[in-house]
Amino acid sequence: MILAAKDLALSIKDEVKKNVAENNLKLTLAVILVGEDNASKIYVRNKKIACEYIGIKSLIYELPESISQNELLEIVFELNERSDVTGILVQLPLPKHIDEAFIMENINPLKDVDGFHPENVGKLTLGSPKLVPCTAIGIIKLLEHFKINIDGENCVVVGRSNDVGKPVASLMLAKNATVTICHSHTKNLAQITKTADILISAVGKAKFINCDMIKENSTLIDVGMNRIDGKLCGDIDFDSCISKAKNITPVPGGVGLMTIAMLMQNCIIANALQKFRNVGK
Repeated sequence: MILAAKDLALSIKDEVKKNVAENNLKLTLAVILVGEDNASKIYVRNKKIACEYIGIKSLIYELPESISQNELLEIVFELNERSDVTGILVQLPLPKHIDEAFIMENINPLKDVDGFHPENVGKLTLGSPKLVPCTAIGIIKLLEHFKINIDGENCVVVGRSNDVGKPVASLMLAKNATVTICHSHTKNLAQITKTADILISAVGKAKFINCDMIKENSTLIDVGMNRIDGKLCGDIDFDSCISKAKNITPVPGGVGLMTIAMLMQNCIIANALQKFRNVGK
């Protein structure tokens, strides 16, 4: 089964849109884009389109790559204090002269719609998540939508990034999967990936996972977004794996769509958290 996310992502966005309209919510998402990275520009454009569809106001800050860390911090602090701003998203990656972790630490955790602030990461790890990284929670929603069992299954996550690998591992663990995380220093990678009932790849290497590295009748979740000769492809060699796997996500049309949908849902969650805490008032 090809786990196409188009219908599910649209239904989530429609639910958020209905929530915004029926409750007359005034939500604003501030997105900060530093530099000229083409992939980042595409992501920001897609987020803006989703906001327009739902009825969320978007503020786009397009900043030069030469901006200093202190200048970027000043913008973040200003957005933290603005009561009309619901969510703050700093598009990654940032230029090398800016400390990404330091910037994330200075975003108001209740406006951290990416779920990257240490407070939100800690809540996720402790099993009481509030704002969760969008790709990670999107993967869980996708598995649940297609009624793919997680409880008791062997899950292998390839990639230990803070935005996908680590949080999705925490979420799978919370769903009672037995989780193994692999990375660039893992020995005998193929031996480990072949044990996976559910394999999640988030390494950013085109067609890195092939059919010799997967288990028969496994579920493959491809987080990769790569280009070969201008054509989008994932971390998983779709053509070689589709006949061996039981379920597989396509690229494009899979996890990427869920990331945007869950970002919109996180705006609703952030708004509720701020009302509870009376943020900005």
